[in-house]
This record gives sequence, C-alpha cells and structure tokens, in this order.
Amino acid sequence: MNTPVFEGRFRGKVVVVTGAAQGIGLAAASRVVAEGGEVLFVDRAEIVREAVAALRTERAAACVADLETHAGAETAMRHAAEQFGRIDILINNVGGAIRMRPYEAFEPGQIEAEIRRSLMPTLYCCHAVLPHLFKRGAGTIVNVSSNATRGIHRVPYSAAKGGINALTQSLAMEVAARNIRVVATAPGGTEAPPRRVPRNAEGDTAQEQGWMRDVVTQVKQSSFMKRYGTLSEQVGPILFLASDEASYITGSVLPVAGGDLG
Repeated sequence: MNTPVFEGRFRGKVVVVTGAAQGIGLAAASRVVAEGGEVLFVDRAEIVREAVAALRTERAAACVADLETHAGAETAMRHAAEQFGRIDILINNVGGAIRMRPYEAFEPGQIEAEIRRSLMPTLYCCHAVLPHLFKRGAGTIVNVSSNATRGIHRVPYSAAKGGINALTQSLAMEVAARNIRVVATAPGGTEAPPRRVPRNAEGDTAQEQGWMRDVVTQVKQSSFMKRYGTLSEQVGPILFLASDEASYITGSVLPVAGGDLG
C-alpha cells in the first residue's frame, strides 16, 4: 500500500514523536518530516540517531532519553524547545507488551514492568510538555493507545493502555479551555519490519512463543477484516488527529483495528 503524503500539512509545526526509532513511531515521525514539519525523534535506543541521519534534513533531530522516567521526559521536551524554539504537537508512541502470557503466569515484577513501559512514558511526557504548550497558548497531544484493552495474555499491558484512554479523556477536558487538544488512536495488530530492539530483551521461551501465537490468532479473529493493519494504516489516523484538520476533535480515542473496538 502506498503511503500518502500531504505536502505542507505540518509546515511551520514543531512535533515531538516518542518511540521514534522503529515501527509506528519511526513511520509517523518520518512522514511528518515529509509533510513539512520540524521533528524531534525521541527514543532510548541509540539507533534513533541513525534514523534521523538517514533523512538528511535539518528539520529532523534526535534525542536519546529514557521516557520511563520523568527526568527523561523533561529532557526530551527541553531538547525540542531548544532545537526548534517551541513545541506544537506531541505524539506519544512509547509502549508495547513485553511478555505475552496468562495473567496468573506473570510475576509481580513483570506486571510492574509492563505498566512502566506502556503507561508511564505517556503520563510523564504529557506532564512535561504542558508548560511548553501553555507558553504557546495552543497545542495538540496524540496518544497511541491500543485496542488490546480487550485481549488475551496481556492483562498488565491492557491495563496500561486503558490508563492511556482515561488520561486522554480526562486531560482533554482539563486543558480544552487553554486551546490544547488531547486525542488518541487505538491501533490493533500491525505488520512492521523486524524489531531491531526486541520487546523482551530476555527472549521468549517456547511456551511464551506459543502464547504469542494465541494472541496473533485472537487479534486477527477479532478484527472484522481478519488481518493485521499496515504501518501506513496506523500512521494516517495519527497524523490526521495531530493536524489542524481535526481541530474540533478532543478527548476521543479512535479505534484503528479493522472493526475491533477493543
């Protein structure tokens, strides 16, 4: 599927994209650059610098930061403001299930790690960006949630993404009077190139690989279209919500999962 590019849609906009070293984040950040925006690619993986270097443009910059800490989120927002002078849009894309297993098989530390990976970066980045948006008197936050708020073998991850949905709706209500929109997409399963940084650094056991296959089957069966989406099919809705075309949309979580509402 060809990736549409709307020339100039983000011209004059400064956009921060988190989790921008690979997958949806990289695709979204690269397309914002193609559409005229100035973009800070943020990731804790050093390969984010390679992604930016490959674009060969001064409208893209890289920041390595651990967004599972508030200090990392503050560092990223400060970097964007210093590099480009301000922040107009934040796309919160960090997250992803570390392990796939029945809930009873999770260890307490693994539960905490899932919440820390898939909820805290968005909470922290929303908090860290607000002073910059208040200074501008306007802004947009797009959170990348998941339709996996209903799904098997990912209960802690599902809880984290449910938290992002609540954050989106509550923060949107709180800051609407300050001309700031807060919205989200809820992607379903998505086809993407092999990850250069694995979701589970410890690797999956044979049993966990079996549980993963169960998840893939469930995700495809739950989709009306019986397939995974493409990166382009996920990036399009994210950038629509980030753009001025969606200026009267806030507090909404848009499912992008082939009909599965999660």
